[in-house]
This record gives sequence, C-alpha cells and structure tokens, in this order.
Amino acid sequence: MSRLVLGTMNFGPQTAEKDSHTIMDRAHEHGVNFFDTANVYGVEPGDGVTEEIIGRWFTTGGGRREKTVLATKLYLPTGDWPNERFLSALNIRRACEASLRRLQTDHIDLYQMHHVDRDTPWEEIWEAFSVLRQQGKVLYFGSSNFAGWHIAQAQEAARSRHLLGLVSEQSIYNLMNRWVELEVLPAARHYGLGVIPWSPLHGGVLGGVLRKQREGGASRGDSGRSAATLARHRETIEAYEKLCAELGEDPAHIGMAWLLAQDGVTGPIIGPRTVEQLDGSLRALRITLDDGTLARLDELFPPPAPNGAKPAPEAYAW
Repeated sequence: MSRLVLGTMNFGPQTAEKDSHTIMDRAHEHGVNFFDTANVYGVEPGDGVTEEIIGRWFTTGGGRREKTVLATKLYLPTGDWPNERFLSALNIRRACEASLRRLQTDHIDLYQMHHVDRDTPWEEIWEAFSVLRQQGKVLYFGSSNFAGWHIAQAQEAARSRHLLGLVSEQSIYNLMNRWVELEVLPAARHYGLGVIPWSPLHGGVLGGVLRKQREGGASRGDSGRSAATLARHRETIEAYEKLCAELGEDPAHIGMAWLLAQDGVTGPIIGPRTVEQLDGSLRALRITLDDGTLARLDELFPPPAPNGAKPAPEAYAW
C-alpha cells in the first residue's frame, strides 16, 4: 500500500463531486492507492454522501476499484434508532450492507470500528465480523481511536475464536499530540497492527499557519479548536516554522515526514480539498529527517513521557 492515505472527509461538504473524482484520479497517477472514508462522512452526518461519491467514481471503470485499497468505518449514528449506531451485530450487518451499496462494490478491504463500543461484548462483535468475512464482504478489520488495552482486548478475544483479529489502528497522531506513543504504538507493534495517523497536521496548526497569516492567506488553523491551540502554543509554532524555514521545507511536509519516520506508522491520512493540495503532500515522501532534526523536533514537541521518549510503563516507572 502507499505510504500516504487519501482521506475523503472533504468529498461532498468541501469538495464538489467532479473535483473529488479528479483528486482520486490524480492520487492513482501518483501511486496513492489507499483510500479512507466512513459511513458518516457527508454534507449531513450519516447521509453517506462521501461513500456515494467514491462509489460513482468506481463505476467509471478503468480498474479504479481494483487498484484501490478501500477502507471505511462504522460506529457513529446514521439515524435516530438504537440499532443505527455502535457495534451491535445488527448494526454491523446493516451498516456494512449500506456502505457496500453506496460504494457500489462487492467488498470492503478494511472495515474499521470508528470508536470502541464498551457495551457490546467482543464475542458478539467478532461473530458478526466473521460472518462478513465468510461472505466475502470484508477482507480485513481495523480499529480507530482505541486505547492500547482496547487493542489487547480485541486481539485476545479474536485469538480465542481463532480469528485473524485487527490488522490496523487509526489514531490521532502528530507532533503536537503524541499520546499514542505511551501505549497504543507499543500495543500495535506487539500485535503487528499497522498504524494510520489521522489529523497529521493537528487541524492545520502544523501546516504553516503563522506564515499564511502573515501572507494574508486562509488556514484551517485560524478557527475553532485549532485557533485555541495556536493561541496556547504560539511560541512553539513560531519556533517550528523557523526550523522548517531553515530546512527549506514547508511545515506541512516536515510534519508529515516526521510521522513517516516513526516506527510502526503505516501512513498518515492526507485530506486534500484540491488537486494542488494533493500534489503538494507528496513532497513529504522525499524528505529524510536526520537525527539532529529529529532531536530538535523532540525539543519543541516533547514526548508525553516525563521520563523521556519511552513507552509505558517505563515512561512513569523505573
């Protein structure tokens, strides 16, 4: 699979269908073959518009579906009724069938739980998932936003049923949010899971937001939670952008290159709204950060452990 993952959340609400199709075509031209979506992405939560846009792109032929590693998700509500959310056996079955219809495909390569369901037993979840796999509707299963011990729970429950279990975990992970290094990354490495970071630029804060402000350009980091984060960490972001300027690279590309250098990371999710943004993201694949630069980034954005860059329990014990 490609080292970058094409995130499709913007397809529909931010990017028109025609432009979304152009972005997906360009992704294939660049060898980006791993596409990530979810059944709740769209103009309104749960309307499935994003999956429908991808499905109509598949129907244009040219081997588009065959060349794509397709990942989608379930968990979040798609309606008001109790079995239109979470990970009950009924919702798993219905959600999968609905995604297959919208995506206009006969199978999903990677079916991900968008969040852990603390109320549904793992026995029920894995039984429902195993039926989908036996039917050929899903090839592999993944998690998203799991803690390390949730990954362990899932894998041990799967092992007891002689199932393959999870193959991936999708977590928020970037220079400003490194909490997964304590237990999620070690758990994923132990069980052989790929790690797919989402929000690799922390909502645009790591994408050169201060430079864009000076130049009068718009940036995702100017509003909402990103603006609050920028206000709290402005000095750090200034130092980060200065370091990137010294390296002669765009801050967004350095942030992505740092993730690509982390042990266990399969590939970060990029969410381009335009073809130009997609083309620019590819620069990260050609950047190799030396030990000195990695050390400077650790100084600016320290690992979450008070005891240095160590996983749990060494992070807080001897």
